[in-house]
Amino acid sequence: MLICVFTGFSSGLPLYLLLNLVPAWLYTQGVSLKAIGAMTLIQLPYTWKFLWSPLADRYPLPGGLGRRRGWMLAAQAGLLASIGGLGGLSPRADLESIVALLLLIALLSATQDIALDAFRREILPDAELGLGNSVHVNAYRIAGLVPGSLALILADRLPWSQVFWITALFMLPGMAMTLAVREPAIAAGPARTLRDSVVLPFREFIGRAGLRRALLILAFIFLYKLGDSLCTALATPFYLGMGYTKTEIGLVAKNAGLWPAVIGGLAGGLWMVRLGINRALWLFGAVQLLSILGFAALAWAGPQSAIGAPQLLALAAVIGAEALGVGLGTAAFVAFIARSTHPLYTATQLALFTSLAAVPRAFVNSTAGLLVDRLGWLGFFLLCAALALPGMLLLPAVAPWKNRSTEERRSC
Repeated sequence: MLICVFTGFSSGLPLYLLLNLVPAWLYTQGVSLKAIGAMTLIQLPYTWKFLWSPLADRYPLPGGLGRRRGWMLAAQAGLLASIGGLGGLSPRADLESIVALLLLIALLSATQDIALDAFRREILPDAELGLGNSVHVNAYRIAGLVPGSLALILADRLPWSQVFWITALFMLPGMAMTLAVREPAIAAGPARTLRDSVVLPFREFIGRAGLRRALLILAFIFLYKLGDSLCTALATPFYLGMGYTKTEIGLVAKNAGLWPAVIGGLAGGLWMVRLGINRALWLFGAVQLLSILGFAALAWAGPQSAIGAPQLLALAAVIGAEALGVGLGTAAFVAFIARSTHPLYTATQLALFTSLAAVPRAFVNSTAGLLVDRLGWLGFFLLCAALALPGMLLLPAVAPWKNRSTEERRSC
């Protein structure tokens, strides 16, 4: 479980940098909402990582760390350097270079996720998938407080170049974990051919699930987080547009977002041990849907000319509900994805599933700025709530309420 804390923190930091800190940086430097929304396409590597995941299954990198740890350390070192270098560029003069560097960060982050996801799946027995992935997601969200809270507070006091280097240094705990842990026994086994690394994971998944159920599972993975992902695509610019300062957003996010995420993540993991992953998907998905309506309520109130205690409480309620609802939903969702893999093909199958889950974040989110211009913030958030429904409607087919796996029943 302690290892899962480090995998979650290392995985979440670069993604939340792209989701929270970079949009705030660009917005304060005069870049338009349309351009910021379109720049979510830089997250494309998250959706295509299954294309090079067989390489991580087949080839260890030089250095003697093994297939999982070698790829983990290389990606983490690259992220430290590229995140730190981002603040040396100017959004007004170097926008093309910034886009290129952001693409590199997304590529390195996606590669790290390939190795981290496979590593975590291989060290967790099936009965501990719910709790282990809940701990991972909890740490994942806590990592978001670095670019989404601490860095925003520092940005009111320090140059952006220093802010990005301070943020980059938070990759060091993950690098230390990579060097300290052992390579999983499955990952250390005999390497397959590259062809087998590409073909067998897909053949095994379809053969085990059946074609119809396999397609339903893939559709569910795509749809379950669709509304939630779009809802938070422009969260920081939305808060800024409502009249809150960067410091207020950072302080409220630290206090209102941390404890609901911690409590919700840990409680979700413990509940999953008792409820099972299937029922958790139903219950946590409903909480996730309701949390989207908090954004709609804040948008309905409109921009605030003066920020006082009531306005800060409203912001805290929205951030807290989002942290709780999305944290619970993500914990169950990640556990479901891990359960759907075979231990022999973890890197490629997990990369395929998580790539599909990232499609809304990379493609659909790129339309967020345009949708806000067309619908306004209130209409936009109501649309997000509607988009959260199709994934819930697939639950009877892919995760029936009454059905529980053998491993889950044994863990109770």
